[in-house]
Amino acid sequence: MNTIFTPPLYIQRYEFVIDFVKKNKPKKVVDLGCNDCTLLRKLKFHKEIELLAGLDIDCAVIRAKMYELAPIPTDYLQPGDHPLTIELYQGSVTERDPRTKGFDLVTSIELIEHLQLEDVDRFTEVVFGYMAPVAAIISTPNADFNPLLPGLTGFRHYDHKFEWTKVEFQTWALKVCKEFGYVVAFTGVGQIPAQEESIGFCSQIGVFQIAGGDARLQNNVAEEHLPYRVLYNVVYPSLCDSNIFQRTLVNEVLYWAETLKREWLEEIRGMGDEESEQTGEEGCSREGMDREESQTGEVEAGGRGFEVENEEVGGEGRTDMGQEEPYREGQSVCVPLVRLCSCPRVQALSGTVQSLTKFLLENSRVQLTNDGTAVVLVDSDDEDLEWDENCDNTGTGPFFVSSVENEDWETELGQ
Repeated sequence: MNTIFTPPLYIQRYEFVIDFVKKNKPKKVVDLGCNDCTLLRKLKFHKEIELLAGLDIDCAVIRAKMYELAPIPTDYLQPGDHPLTIELYQGSVTERDPRTKGFDLVTSIELIEHLQLEDVDRFTEVVFGYMAPVAAIISTPNADFNPLLPGLTGFRHYDHKFEWTKVEFQTWALKVCKEFGYVVAFTGVGQIPAQEESIGFCSQIGVFQIAGGDARLQNNVAEEHLPYRVLYNVVYPSLCDSNIFQRTLVNEVLYWAETLKREWLEEIRGMGDEESEQTGEEGCSREGMDREESQTGEVEAGGRGFEVENEEVGGEGRTDMGQEEPYREGQSVCVPLVRLCSCPRVQALSGTVQSLTKFLLENSRVQLTNDGTAVVLVDSDDEDLEWDENCDNTGTGPFFVSSVENEDWETELGQ
């Protein structure tokens, strides 16, 4: 079938779930019959999800791929606003486990046809009566489509116990809605040109949503038996962790402070070069003029005017740029916190200049001016600057980073 449909049918099924997640933004999702965790690996990148769970009866197939769900370095460098918890269980979908209650979305992709017919009723009761999610996506092969598949005899897979026609699937789904208080929309994926519309999709899908849109009250997990075995559990880094929040905010402050410093220095040098060119052109134009006119002081006044302007821009004064722009103090460049707080990421993390100031005053990785209104950065482009031993070879200069903090960060990344 992968050669008939583009993209392959299994990818279309995953994309259907992903589109549903993008539109409805569930926070808690469980995939029944998760197999090699392919769908879970795709869903973990959706920041709205806070709990992602998978269940399969075959522990070997889960273990073969479960570590691909582990956080990667960028998850530490760019942590989310809330933690993502991933849990993988071994167990049967016909058993009740209270840890599967309270989910916003349950997915069962090409699973139900692997159950014995006598187990379908138990599956139905567990999913819709016991787990009672806000929404459920159930997909299963459409037997009406089988005659259109070249070379197919019997069921599509050796482990299928049955395959429903479109009418049989819809009859089951409508019965579920009546018994457990859901509404269903029928759709699917996989069609070929010139097929009869009445045949439907190759994979038929029922999207169930609880009537009224409210999840039912759930029982206390601690009071019930837990038949599922935990195979894997991981919690992703997030800004809810105070240590991670501190590192993230400081990293953003240092990054933007260095960026603003370099932009300001380049602008100052550009203005100086432009003034020098203008002065040179003015001198050339006066070569043919009378020497006495050059002694009237006009040229000297013009030269002094350039020096004064340069002092105002590149010196310790802040007149031209204002308090929101960087300024010099000796061999250092000071970047005002007001300017830093206008950077979207810094503002999102700190909120106000006052809270940013309070936070940075308590952090040893950032050096502030005596009045606490600006971040101090050494101008690494100053020729007279003696480099500190902590400077790297990238030309970015020292960031006053505590070696203890740095060691902890690298250790965490290594984990």
